[in-house]
Amino acid sequence: MIIGITGLDGSGKSQVAELLKQSGFFKVTFSEILAEELKKKKRKVTKEGLITIGNELREKFGPKILARLALHRVKDGENYVFVSMRNPAEVELLQSRHDFLLVNINAPDKVRLRRIMRKRLESSPKSLKELRRMDALESSSDPKKQQLHKVTKMARAVIKNDSSEEKLKQKVERMLNDWMYKLQDHRPTWDYYFMNIAETVKSRSSCMSPKKGALIVKDKQILSTGYNGTPRGVSHCTAGACKRCTLRHSGKIKSADYTSAICICAHAEENAIVQAANTGVSTKGATIYTTFTPCNMCARMIINAGIKEVVAKVTYPDDVGTRLLKDAGVKLRVLR
Repeated sequence: MIIGITGLDGSGKSQVAELLKQSGFFKVTFSEILAEELKKKKRKVTKEGLITIGNELREKFGPKILARLALHRVKDGENYVFVSMRNPAEVELLQSRHDFLLVNINAPDKVRLRRIMRKRLESSPKSLKELRRMDALESSSDPKKQQLHKVTKMARAVIKNDSSEEKLKQKVERMLNDWMYKLQDHRPTWDYYFMNIAETVKSRSSCMSPKKGALIVKDKQILSTGYNGTPRGVSHCTAGACKRCTLRHSGKIKSADYTSAICICAHAEENAIVQAANTGVSTKGATIYTTFTPCNMCARMIINAGIKEVVAKVTYPDDVGTRLLKDAGVKLRVLR
């Protein structure tokens, strides 16, 4: 489950995140992601600086960039809280998941101002007028900038934080009890249904490299599956059949050193395409779900197999494969 936290400054977003941490959630803060970017550029970390770098990232990489960066920190089977969501596109990306809930934390302006002034930061507002001016900076009309006024309206749950911490704790517990059940009972989208199957397929991997799975689908029907491993009838990679994987696993060669030994393992997408061909099933016009974006070799096979769309879970560090798919007119979507 992923809970997204939004709300104006001083509403108590960090408070709620800490309470969720006590319930076993891992915290990912969008502000911390932005602060890391500022430090990389050797710029001062201030409220205005965070807003500026956030806008710069959205302008360069698209309005969903912060949600994508946050999702790269997520591990399967764990609960997470994403703090400080401020752009509708970020929310839209996460809303495609069946396990996501956006919560708006609010509080009266006077209460918010009192909390902010307590922090004694140089950039903190000193009056309600300054507070409202700061709020306005987070509500741009530009879709590539912060649009907090729109994000708060997208929340499916609202917590009013205007009382004691004990009262807030009770509200968070009630929210969790209510929504945990609702989200678990929610039917996954077709994308996540098929991707979850691809995740199961990858558990059959016989390769010493990271496990990968693929699934070819047409008209919501599964045509074939594939995972990375040695060819049929050959001993598993884990049993020493693949010299390169064995050397790499022992630390004798680096992952990128492809010249020291030849890898005999087939890739997940490659196996899925070959299995379809082996049974005489056409993949023309199909969609392939894969746990990683395809490498250059698999991209070529996907194009020649007539597959029209690739849906991936995680981005693989191979820009050549991604560019090749784009050049060939094959649609690529990354769920994370």
